Amino acid sequence: MIELAHWLIYAYLMIRVALPTTASAIPRSISTSPGETISKNHEEEVKRVWRKADAVCFDVDSTVCQDEGIDELAAYLGVGEAVANVTRTAMNGNARFRDALAARLQVMKPNHEQLEQFVNISKPKLTVGIRELVSRLHARGTHVYLVSGGFRRLILPVAELLGIEKSRIYANEILFDKFGKYHGFDTSELTSDSGSKETGKPAVIALLKKMYNYKTVVMVGDGATDVEASPPADAFIGFGGNVIREGVKARAKWYVTDFDVLRKDLDHDESDIDDE
Repeated sequence: MIELAHWLIYAYLMIRVALPTTASAIPRSISTSPGETISKNHEEEVKRVWRKADAVCFDVDSTVCQDEGIDELAAYLGVGEAVANVTRTAMNGNARFRDALAARLQVMKPNHEQLEQFVNISKPKLTVGIRELVSRLHARGTHVYLVSGGFRRLILPVAELLGIEKSRIYANEILFDKFGKYHGFDTSELTSDSGSKETGKPAVIALLKKMYNYKTVVMVGDGATDVEASPPADAFIGFGGNVIREGVKARAKWYVTDFDVLRKDLDHDESDIDDE
């Protein structure tokens, strides 16, 4: 009898496990956690802004281009590793941008002739898909800007390849004395610093909105200085096609690693309009 009782108890427990008696205990074929739902909603929110953008601002280094222009110039000057270390610290948000820029340039000290020689022998390494994306944006009438903490002289060839007007470049200017020797950089440029809404990329976007009355501006980039551009940018899209910065990825509501994703989303939007 004791053995029978034990067997009955065992059978009862097995039935309870196999046949849940509450709706909450019934397994679902598709399970979405609250966090996943919120994340998806945030992504859709950014997509809606992206599709109606009046202007799009792209970071250049490791976004529009595969490499970091400053690091490439440093390598050409023979101080690549030292400058790369400072760049990594700056891009991960561990140092004030202006201080990091000054430190990099102090190591490099390029003269005018060296800078021009580097530009003449170097060809921009455009990220796959950026030509098509910029072309698509232009076709929609969206204004495209290059907003960078890098150097304008290095970005001019990039803008030319992408059909972006020179006036739509916001970047830093290296200064030279009358003999062509390095003489610092222009600290009046908005992109020469970061860390507040009065400087850096936030200030550039605020200026663009004020000058051209843009209703919707989107910032696309890979680094910490790009994240801080929103607001005043109406949305930030993180890009990890060349390098993934975990801190940036964690803060981006929409994060992509391929520019074709952004281009195809625009095409998808227009097909929906046509169907209506």
